[in-house]
Amino acid sequence: MKISTINKLCCPFDKADLKLEIKEQTIHNDVLIGSLTCVHCKRFYPIISGIPIMNPDEYRDLEIEKGYYAYLRLEDSSRKIENFRLIEY
Repeated sequence: MKISTINKLCCPFDKADLKLEIKEQTIHNDVLIGSLTCVHCKRFYPIISGIPIMNPDEYRDLEIEKGYYAYLRLEDSSRKIENFRLIEY
């Protein structure tokens, strides 16, 4: 995903802005692994292989996302994802 894409995206549920967090980038500075978090409802959208996963909750596939969630837990145990929302302790 190109970093400039963040300017065109919003939370599909409440249309609020999204905060971009980059974990890995390509040599062209495109986002390879990262996340988008809604600043209002705290819904969490992972970016996996450069693709933001922004489906409605009922169509999201935890099997696709669970590897990324495990990666987050290893990196920062104070963050947790519940019902596709970011919970920080």
